[in-house]
Amino acid sequence: MTGWVAIVGGGPGDPGLITVKGLQLIRMADVIVYDRLAPKEILAEAKPGAELIYAGKERGRHYMTQDEINKLLAEKAGEGNIVVRLKGGDPFTFGRGEEECAYLIEHGIPCTVVPGVPSYVGAAAYAGIPLAGRWYASSFAVVTGTRAPGSPGRVNLYTVASAVDTVVVLMAAHRVGEVLKEIARARGPGIPAAIVVSATTADQKVYTGPASELAERYPSVESPALVIAGPQVEWREKYWLRRPAPPYY
Repeated sequence: MTGWVAIVGGGPGDPGLITVKGLQLIRMADVIVYDRLAPKEILAEAKPGAELIYAGKERGRHYMTQDEINKLLAEKAGEGNIVVRLKGGDPFTFGRGEEECAYLIEHGIPCTVVPGVPSYVGAAAYAGIPLAGRWYASSFAVVTGTRAPGSPGRVNLYTVASAVDTVVVLMAAHRVGEVLKEIARARGPGIPAAIVVSATTADQKVYTGPASELAERYPSVESPALVIAGPQVEWREKYWLRRPAPPYY
């Protein structure tokens, strides 16, 4: 009997941000193949005897290649297992969920995808920076700061940053200074910007300031990190950091 695979978005880091459906599938799974940025606390919800397999990837170091992960998912499902592929963020937002699902379908394995809270949504909310709203911004764009070899097209950050109110750059840790300089070139050196590191986790750090100044202070940061630039970054300093803490904090 052939099993099936659910590709589940685990959210940006805080385990409390997993969806109800995602959690249900984790509790059902016979095998869980999880990423480096998937919230590890969620693994405690796995049923007794479930097989947990780490398949983390980071810049310059892959515990498993993408081809190996694809084959592993097909192999485990082919043995009749319910397999959860647990990812950080959202599987269809620079998460390679579509690559894995396409491989499985081509090999006759049923595949479903459960969305997760994207990293940029979680980072903005936990940093107190609205992405868009009538006071500050009517548009935003999300781009990647890292392109995989052979990927089609090229992100023209200058053009994107010039065209929208808010620009978000994901996977920017190793070249955050370059990213901020390009945004400053497009929008002016004083455009408010933020670097959010380890968003929504207990280790979250937020650095804010004019893009040109941040670029000099932080040529690179630890991963994972993203950049948000736009007028509403100032919301964090003016309002968010001064808010009364709710009783559940």
